[in-house]
Amino acid sequence: MNEFLDELGNEMYSWAVDLFPICRSLTGEGNRKTLKYIKNIIPELKLNSVNSGYKAFDWKVPDEWNIFGGYIEDLNGNRIIDFVNSNLHVMGYSEPVDEIISLDELQKHLYSIPSEPEVIPYKTSYFKKNWAFCLEHSKRTKLKDPEYRVKIDSVLKQGVLDYADIVIQGESDKEVLISTYICHPSLANNELSGPVVATAIARWVAKRSNYYTYRFVFVPETLGSIVYLSKNYKHLKEKVIAGYVLSCVGDERNYSYLTTPDGNTYSDKVARNVYESKNIQFREYDFTFAGSDERQYCSPMVDLPIGSFMRTRYGDYPEYHTSLDDLSVITPSGLVGTFDIVTSAIEVIEYDRVYSTTLHCEPFLSKYGLYPDGGSHLSNTEDRNIVLLIAYANSKRSLLDISNILKVPVVDLYKLAKILMKNNLVKLVDVKAS
Repeated sequence: MNEFLDELGNEMYSWAVDLFPICRSLTGEGNRKTLKYIKNIIPELKLNSVNSGYKAFDWKVPDEWNIFGGYIEDLNGNRIIDFVNSNLHVMGYSEPVDEIISLDELQKHLYSIPSEPEVIPYKTSYFKKNWAFCLEHSKRTKLKDPEYRVKIDSVLKQGVLDYADIVIQGESDKEVLISTYICHPSLANNELSGPVVATAIARWVAKRSNYYTYRFVFVPETLGSIVYLSKNYKHLKEKVIAGYVLSCVGDERNYSYLTTPDGNTYSDKVARNVYESKNIQFREYDFTFAGSDERQYCSPMVDLPIGSFMRTRYGDYPEYHTSLDDLSVITPSGLVGTFDIVTSAIEVIEYDRVYSTTLHCEPFLSKYGLYPDGGSHLSNTEDRNIVLLIAYANSKRSLLDISNILKVPVVDLYKLAKILMKNNLVKLVDVKAS
C-alpha cells in the first residue's frame, strides 16, 4: 500500500508539473487545455461550456479572455518584465494595450508587494475593464525613466466559459459531490493541487464497485460553480448526501477542514471521524472562514452539505496568491496525504450502515467461533470490538456513530459486521447516510 501511495504521489506531482505553465483564468484556452489534459487521464470526463452572456442566477458570464504576451520595456527596448517569464506578470483579464506612457501613469497600473520585494502578486479584474502588470517591488522601485512602452497582447470577445464533470454511477442514485477549481494561472497549491488530487480520486472511484454515485466537478472558482448550480441545483438538492471542495491540498504543513454552515452535517461528521480515526491533528474552521466554492454549494437556497478539505487553508500560508506558490510548495507526499484522507472519507460513506442484533441478550459467541474459548480466529482487539458492536447495534446507530463511540474505524467495524451478518447475529436495517 505504501509503495502504491508513493507511486501515486509522484504521478500526481508529474501532472502538476505538466499543468503548471498553463495560463488559466475565468475563461480561455488555458482552461480548455487543462480540462483536456485531465480528460486524457479520466476519459469519461464530460467537457461542457456556456456562452458569454449566459445568465446564472445574479451573474452573467463575461467575454472570453485569451492572452498571448505582455511586457514593459524602456524606450531603448530593454524589457523590465515579460509575460514569457511568468504568466502572473499580467493581471488576469487585462484589456489589450500598446502605448508609450508616462511613469506616473504606469504606476497606476502596477501591483507589487513592498514587504516582499522579490515576489510577484496574483491579481485579476474579471468584471471591470482595466489592464495592469504585476511585478517584483524591487523592479518597481528601479523604474526611473519618464516614459515606458507597455504592451498586452490579449483578446476579449464573445466566447465560452468551460467546465467539466464526471458522474460515476453506483447502485444508488444518491450522490457524493467532489468539486475543485481550474481558474488560476501558475499557482501550485492554490489550484493545481485540487484538480490533480480530484483527478486521482475520480480514477480510483471509477475502478471500485460503489453503493453511491459520485460526481466530480471541475469549474472556474465562484462563477463556474454558480453556472454549474444554475444547470444542476434541483437535481443536486434531491440527490447529494455529502460532498467536499478540494482546495490547497498539496503542501505538508497542516491538515484542515472547513465545515458546512450547520457545522454538524453528515459531511462534517465523516470528515472529523476520518481525521480522528487516523490520529491526525487537524485544524477545523467554521463556515465564517469560507472562501471557496463551498460558499455557493452551501448558500441558503441551494443548501447542499458541502465542506472543504485542505492542507493549509488558503490565505494561511505565506506563498498564497504570489509567485512563491510554485512547485516547491506542493510535494508528492502532501498530495497523497489528501488523497488518503478523501478516499478514506469515501470509504466511511460507502461502509456506513445501520444494523440490528437478531437475538435477545448477548449471543453465545463460542458457538460461532467468535470468542477465544471457542477457538476464535480473531485478535483480542477484534474480540472486544465484535462484542461491543453487537451491544451498540440497536437499529438506530450507524457504524459512523458506533465508530465515534468505540474509536474504531468504520471500515474495521464494517468487516466485523459482515462476519456477524454471515452468522445471522446482526441484520442490515438501513444503508442511507444521515
